[in-house]
Amino acid sequence: MATELEDLVEHMRRFAWPDYLVFVSMLMLCILIGVYFGFVQRKPNTESEYLMGGRTMLVFPIALSLIASFISGITLLGLPTEVYSFGIQYVYVALGVTLMGFVMSFIYLPVFHKLNITSTYEYLETRFDRRLRMFGSVMFTIMNIGYLPIVIYVPALAFNQVTGVNIHVITPIVCIVCVFYTCVGGLKAVVWTDVVQTFSMFGALVLVAVKGTIDLGGTDVVFRSAWNTGRLERPNFDINPTTRHTFWSQLIGGFVYWLQTNAVSQNMIQRYLSLPSVAAGRRALWIFVFGVCLLMSLCSYCGLLIYATYQNCDPLTTKLARAKDQLLPLFVMDILRDLPGLPGLFVAGVFSAALSSLSTCLNSMSAVILEDFVKPFVHKPLSQRTINWIMRSVVVGVGALCAALVFVVEKMGTVLQLTMSLEAITNGPLLGTFTIGILIPWVESRSALTGGICGVIFMSWLSLKAQYWVATGTIVFPHKPMSVDGCTYEFDRSLVNVTSASEYTTDDIFPLFRVSYMWYTFLGAAVTILVSLLCSVLIFGRNDPKTVSPDLMAGFVRRYIHGPDTLAGQTNVRAVVTPNAYGKNGKTLHESAL
Repeated sequence: MATELEDLVEHMRRFAWPDYLVFVSMLMLCILIGVYFGFVQRKPNTESEYLMGGRTMLVFPIALSLIASFISGITLLGLPTEVYSFGIQYVYVALGVTLMGFVMSFIYLPVFHKLNITSTYEYLETRFDRRLRMFGSVMFTIMNIGYLPIVIYVPALAFNQVTGVNIHVITPIVCIVCVFYTCVGGLKAVVWTDVVQTFSMFGALVLVAVKGTIDLGGTDVVFRSAWNTGRLERPNFDINPTTRHTFWSQLIGGFVYWLQTNAVSQNMIQRYLSLPSVAAGRRALWIFVFGVCLLMSLCSYCGLLIYATYQNCDPLTTKLARAKDQLLPLFVMDILRDLPGLPGLFVAGVFSAALSSLSTCLNSMSAVILEDFVKPFVHKPLSQRTINWIMRSVVVGVGALCAALVFVVEKMGTVLQLTMSLEAITNGPLLGTFTIGILIPWVESRSALTGGICGVIFMSWLSLKAQYWVATGTIVFPHKPMSVDGCTYEFDRSLVNVTSASEYTTDDIFPLFRVSYMWYTFLGAAVTILVSLLCSVLIFGRNDPKTVSPDLMAGFVRRYIHGPDTLAGQTNVRAVVTPNAYGKNGKTLHESAL
């Protein structure tokens, strides 16, 4: 029976030459875009041009780049699997995404844009001191190095499912392509390849959704099967934080997670700051919110579509799909294998998501390394040649490291929950630190640093311990109903109803470790802010808020501290940050009239 299953797996791997042609064409297009912006378009080879596109980028391509940067292969493959296994509760996170749009638009984005910075973490030195800047930069670097191998690994799984090519063969090739066009073309090449890749992602998902729906006989079949098994469900208003997904975890926890990712992370803010004005940034933000919600809806529908197709023969139980995140690629080859070129289009879409996230992170890493780890520690200005060498060396070095770390990532489990859980170790404390700076001017640098360190320690303990219990099978999340009664092929039936071999049960685990991963970023930010406030009151003392520059605070805080005339007097003033331009707690501010 093992032979029959293996034969079926091989039968579905019909990646023909038209599919390879489509896939290679996508990679070649990315290379050509890099060549164009690196060699054909004659622009000054400066740091601002390479990292920020000269701060003259257009709204629509930046918005599409933001969508492509955030929606990696983790989402494209992980979200359909999530909906297939657990239902649509996760999708209500769209409410949190929308709330994030309002908060970022009026609180965080105006502050960063006015300061004219390159690295987000320059703000932390401006508001607090250099120690906080280094704290933020180190946390960002650790998070990216942990995140990027997962980004590369996920599409490699898809490619392996449809072609049989080993993941350690395809990942170096894709990394080399991405490193090339990021190195050569800078931010403009990254953004315009993101534009192409966004259309590729949407096209791939629409293609799968339309073809799969037609094969089943219409959307009513899809939604009926989803409703009958509880996959299509109303929001769960349970207030228990250990419930994996509830309305509150998706609204509040999702809002905080997306706020950190979009409002204070260098990966995203660097694109907003490449736009010429705050108004342009806000337009890009709302296009991003709409695009992400639409893309998540498409992914979720594909998850319901997969269930409707395999409702009587679960490929995860039978091991037709060897890993959970190979479920969508399996489905694609099932419905598209007789249409040459279309499987290649889907795989190109998945790799487009990975390339966009990878190139974004590589470009941002070069900015952070240069601005936060090199410039503050040199005693004389760097030459343009040295700056160019440093920026490109970072891209090559980080790309090579992440390709090597794929060997570690492949030993881990389902990527969607894993990624959000591990990211929270740094994301929550970073969001808490920036929020203190922007909203709580009474907190000084030592208190903020203590809060950030305590937040990282707490979240490391919580997240890693919780992931350990998940990996050992002690914490188990019940799936929606699955069936193998209608399978037309033989498989190892001893795999059905396999239970955990752990000596513990879920109820034996300390309740804090059972808290939903959707609350992790919220908890990390809350601990950071709470510890910082306690240190201000009990240990280090309060900071005089009037010593903090008005430009470093949110508008309503600025009005409260400095009075209503502060805003009116600075309407036509733009802050320019230079190394060491600000004293401790932002007591001095260099400004130049526009």
